[in-house]
Amino acid sequence: MATEKDIDAADWTDQDLLTRDEAGERLVEEIEATRAHLSELESRTDDPNAPASMEMTRRRLIAMENLQESL
Repeated sequence: MATEKDIDAADWTDQDLLTRDEAGERLVEEIEATRAHLSELESRTDDPNAPASMEMTRRRLIAMENLQESL
């Protein structure tokens, strides 16, 4: 007779989880780094690629800030 596996049983440990607090802390750090990067891009007046990079960075920043509000 084969033993049945409990599919509802957890197959992970608490150490494997990223808590909301930890995720929030990492997100805050990433937002700060992205803001610094955006400031750096904004200071580049001679770089023809800067406007496109700034737009992508702004979109990323907005997405992260929206996510932060939901945590």
